[in-house]
Amino acid sequence: MIEVQNLTKKYGSHLAVDDISFSVKEGEILGFLGPNGAGKSTTMNILTGYLSGTSGQVRINGFDILENPNEAKASIGYLPELPPLYQDMTVKEYLDFVYDLKKCTLPRQQHLAEICKLIKIDNVYDRLIKNLSKGYRQRVGLAQALVGNPPVLILDEPTVGLDPSQIIEIRSLIKSLGKHHTVILSSHILSEVEAVCDRIIIINSGKLVANGTTAELAETYSKDHRIIIRVAGPEKEVKSVLATIANVEKITANGEKEPGVYEFIISPNAGADIRRDIFSRLADREWPILALKTNELSLEEIFVSLTQSDAAMSSKEGDDE
Repeated sequence: MIEVQNLTKKYGSHLAVDDISFSVKEGEILGFLGPNGAGKSTTMNILTGYLSGTSGQVRINGFDILENPNEAKASIGYLPELPPLYQDMTVKEYLDFVYDLKKCTLPRQQHLAEICKLIKIDNVYDRLIKNLSKGYRQRVGLAQALVGNPPVLILDEPTVGLDPSQIIEIRSLIKSLGKHHTVILSSHILSEVEAVCDRIIIINSGKLVANGTTAELAETYSKDHRIIIRVAGPEKEVKSVLATIANVEKITANGEKEPGVYEFIISPNAGADIRRDIFSRLADREWPILALKTNELSLEEIFVSLTQSDAAMSSKEGDDE
């Protein structure tokens, strides 16, 4: 659905985007991460046709963004960080305006009514946008991105400034949109990306530095894959049973953490996922698992490890100047 090949963008001598390539499959929600100044916004502006790349190729729904710009842009619904709203219009007037601007051919009244119901703004349809709360204005911005039912949605910080309940609602909505659209979600809220996205890419200093699911990134960038588990059962017997599980390299008993509950640190063989086997063996003996976690890096820790070195270098260069 989205193909980016060897994309490069230069501003004079500054290389904002440095030969990046990635693709997004139909129906996939892709998280797009990067620190400030990493080239993330530039990449998104190229994807939406707002900027042109210096070299490389971008194809949206099969259309080259440079050779077939109208067709490519018609395939995109874009929500920028600051939604492009006309404050003195009502929601109805604004969506009518967007409908005409996009030259939409779907039945106007039915199409806009369906969007408003989906986004839950039908109750403010006749109100002025300037009188709406931040949450409702964000919803109106999302509604305009859906006009024309584009197959691709590009959402830049869609929950910024919202309260916790609004954030949960928008996240749920984005997740449901992924069933019918291909979505690129840019956010600084890493927990949001982790909760909503099927796959994540991280860009830093113009380069693509990571691409994969949260589990794949944790497996790739974590050095410690040990499992820490707490079990309600006799310590020695539990340890003996855990030792019989295939691909268990080492087990360390970590003592009693609460009455009758013991903690164990399990080191699996490289690349082995033994969690299901652990559950099965302990469940057979009716020993409850009260906690299980891995020592693998969180998405936040992976993000920091991949981006902080260059940030520190930039800071050092600034100090030297």
